[in-house]
Order: sequence, then structure tokens, then C-alpha cells
Amino acid sequence: MTATLVAQGLAGGYAHRTLFDSLDLTVAPGDVVGVVGVNGSGKSTLLRLLAGLTEPQAGSVSLAPADAFVGWLPQELERLPGETVAGYLARRTGCTAATTEMDEAASALGDPAPTPRADGLDPADVYSVALERWLASGAADLDDRLPVVLADLGLALGTDLAENTLMTSLSGGQAARVGLAALLLSRFDIVLLDEPTNDLDLDGLERLEAFVRGLRGGVVLVSHDREFLARCVTRVLELDLAQGANRVFGGGYDSYLEERDTDRRHKREHYDEFAEKKADLVGRARTQREWSSQGVRNAMKKAPDNDKLRRKASSESSEKQAQKVRQMESRIARLEEVDEPRKEWQLEFTIGSAPRSSTVVSTLSNAVLHQGDFTLGPVSLQINAGERIGITGPNGAGKTTLLRALLGRQAPDAGTASLGSRVAIGEIDQARALLSGDAPLASAFEGLVPDLATAEVRTLLAKFGLKADHVNRAADDLSPGERTRAGLALLQARGVNLLVLDEPTNHLDLAAIEQLEQALEAYEGTLLLVTHDRRMLATVHTDRHWSVDRGTVTEA
Repeated sequence: MTATLVAQGLAGGYAHRTLFDSLDLTVAPGDVVGVVGVNGSGKSTLLRLLAGLTEPQAGSVSLAPADAFVGWLPQELERLPGETVAGYLARRTGCTAATTEMDEAASALGDPAPTPRADGLDPADVYSVALERWLASGAADLDDRLPVVLADLGLALGTDLAENTLMTSLSGGQAARVGLAALLLSRFDIVLLDEPTNDLDLDGLERLEAFVRGLRGGVVLVSHDREFLARCVTRVLELDLAQGANRVFGGGYDSYLEERDTDRRHKREHYDEFAEKKADLVGRARTQREWSSQGVRNAMKKAPDNDKLRRKASSESSEKQAQKVRQMESRIARLEEVDEPRKEWQLEFTIGSAPRSSTVVSTLSNAVLHQGDFTLGPVSLQINAGERIGITGPNGAGKTTLLRALLGRQAPDAGTASLGSRVAIGEIDQARALLSGDAPLASAFEGLVPDLATAEVRTLLAKFGLKADHVNRAADDLSPGERTRAGLALLQARGVNLLVLDEPTNHLDLAAIEQLEQALEAYEGTLLLVTHDRRMLATVHTDRHWSVDRGTVTEA
């Protein structure tokens, strides 16, 4: 089924705060709309409104046809206790809901004494609609398609295993691939994707791109992956929180960047021209007023009371000056007012430096590490002070295990590992686990930087966009993007000479990613960068590149 989604005059936010309003958007078959904006600008809120999960503050969302199948995949995987892989996939593809709806309609149809429906619809018609929706969801052959898709994604989970394997037992990489499988198995008419690239490796990203480009229906997606946006989107919707505005840009992502920068430059030039002209007129009016006042004072001093002719001439001169003042003020009033463009809050930070470590930072010699059924090694590596190393590899290949060994957090089962002296480690781990738990963010942060006073901690966190309503909340209650920014604040507060970043761009907005890249260019210590962000790999300078695959490490 081809479907069109239309949002008109849409306003959304939370509590009494409005994040965006007067938003108009049409998503037709074949459209791929990328939604961009700083963290907190309402991107996820917008997707929930389009999915019909929450009510807008104003405006409307409509579908044509009204029974179009809309799928929403959230930013974080919902791993429910006791839910199997098969159960998760059935739920996320909409097959579970469609099956429940059809079963209820069939039960009502078979009831010899059915209760009259409030809407007056005939049970046979209700069943017919439910059956069509069930077939459209792909539930009829889901069991046949499921093992094929899982196997193609490198997940050796046949139907039996998928029905018995709990989602909570999967690693982060495996869960990301199951989330991708939910997309590949879905048959939605309109697809809404919130950060679908998180935790996907390069192979997963390529599959996701092929899926999005191959869809006949419309897509609205939120993503921080600039290369993914450049390859997939046909239009860009920008939520500009600073200006309280939103705008749809035609063309792809790179075209949007050029047009946005040009538009911002023209707005700034227009304001500067207005401000300069107004300042000139105000200055000239001030001068005319001073001349007028001075002329009156001089006339009063110099003219004797009986010299009426001179007093009249002076009065006329002063009136002429006053008239010029009035004319200048009239010109100022007629100026078309131009509002000064407000600057967006921008993350600006540096990475705190520590005294240089020993020349050899970390060494692995024929190290072998076991993690359940997985084995890394034997691997022999040496990291020297000041080296910048990029690390890539598919999910489950052993990158996180390698980092634990290099940082001395997991002893090898065979071989040796050693960490150099005076090594000060700063880290953004993939799970953002350093700042977590039930304690308020400010308290958890203070515990990690005891040398900073409470006021200094709050001031620092505020620089990273974490204000009073953030620092008093439990760290676990913060969004992934907010926890990431708190982790970046910690890097600035502590001295670091070995920086370890494991998928640092996950959950960060585009502006913050660019600031992180600038901070990395200025950082002079040792760097271990694990990322699948293709533009970051191309932008950030590295000396060496390690490729991790199936427990082996090779250097390019």
C-alpha cells in the first residue's frame, strides 16, 4: 500500500514547554526526510507525534489512507524481561499487535450472541479489516522469513533458538543486529526511525542504507551519522531551537549544509547592515540635538533682552536644528526592524591534559582472552605515548575485549599484558556506564572529581548543556545524549594522557560531534578511537589503524 503522512501546524513539547510549533510536513511515498537539530530540540518528540503515540499541543497528523501501517522504531532497544528474540521481532514489526487484533475480531465474529459494538460496525467487517492488516504486517510468513534474515545478519539463531533466546542475554552488538532485523522484516507503509545507526558496524550500516533506499513508502528518520544522512535522505527538516523555528530544506544532506550556512550568513549580514544604519542615524540625531541645545544656550547668553531681532534669528536657527532632529527620528522610526539572529547553544570544550606517561603506554604479548564462547588472540601489540590509533571491526569481533586488556581491566588467560606508568585514562565507554546509577548526576560527578567544589561542578556541567533540571536527576534517568555530554565534561575536568573513545558519536547531536572532532585535533596525548562513524574516521587524524575481526587484530 502507498501512503502519505501529513502534519499541519504541529506543536510539540513536554509539560508547559513547547519545543517546536507551526510545523508543516508532508511525507509521500519515496520521501526520506532526515530530522536534524541539537539535543533537546524535539526530534524524538516529533517522531512520537507522527507515530500517534502522543497527542500534539496543537495541529494535526493525518494519514491517507487512514489505515496505513506506520512503524516507529525508538532510539533505545526495549529489552523487556522474559521477551525472546522472536517475541521482540514480532512486537517491533507490528505483527504481534496485528495478530491480537485479528484474534479478537475472529472471536467476536464467532460469538453466537455478540455484544453490540459502540461504533455500530458489523463484526464481519471488523474481521475483514483486521485480516487485511494482519496480512499487510507480514505476520503470515514471519516465522519463515525470520531465520533467513537472522542468519544473513550473522546471528546463528534458527526459529527454535530465536524462540528460546532472551533479548536480555544478547550482547550490545547482537542486540543492535536484532534491531536491524526488525527493520528488514517489517512491512510498514510509513517508517519512523530514531537513531537507527547506533551500535551498527559498517556492514550493518550498509544494509540499513540499502533498506532505506529500497523502501517504496515514506521514511522520517533522526540520525547523527552524517554519511548515512548524505547517502539516504532526500529532504532535511531542521528544528532550530535557538530561533524557535523549523524549516524543510530540499535536496540531500550536503545540499542542506550549504543552504543552511548561506542562509545564516545572509541573515547575519542583513542584521549587521540594519544595525550599522540604525546606529549611524541614532548618532546623527544625537549630534543634531546637541547642536540645537547648544544654539539655544548661546542665543540666551549673547543676545541682550532689548535685541529682539537677534533673538528671533537665534530662535529660528534653533527651530531649524530641532526640525532636523525630528526628521532624523522619523527616519529611524521608519526603519524596518530586523531581529538579531540568536546563536544556538554550542558545546565548546577541551580535553584536560595530564603529565606525559611513560614512553610505552600499554603492551600485550601473545595475550589470549576468553569471554564466554569468544576468544581474542593470541595478540601482540604495543602502544607508545602520543600515538593516535583508530580501531574498527564488526560487532562481536572483540574490540571491547581488546580495550579491557589494553587498559588492564581484564587479565589475559595466556600471555602477558602490562600498563605503563603515570598513565591517566579518560574514557567514553560504549554503555556510558561511568556516570550511572540512582545518585543525582551532580553527586555522581563530584565523586569522580573530588578536587572540584559543588559550585564548580554545576558550572562545568552547565557548559555542557546540563542545567539544574539535569544535575538533580538520577544519572540513569538522563537520556543517552545527556549522559554522553556528562562524560565529555568529565574529560575536561580530569587530566588525561590516554584517551579511549568507544563509539563516542552515539547519541550526540551533529553540532556536538563536530566540536568533539575539533577537541580531538587539539588533544596531544595518546588516543584509542573505536568508531563506525565514517566521517569521523576521515576527519580525525590517526597514525595507526587496527582492524579487529573474529578475535584477531591486524594493522593496516
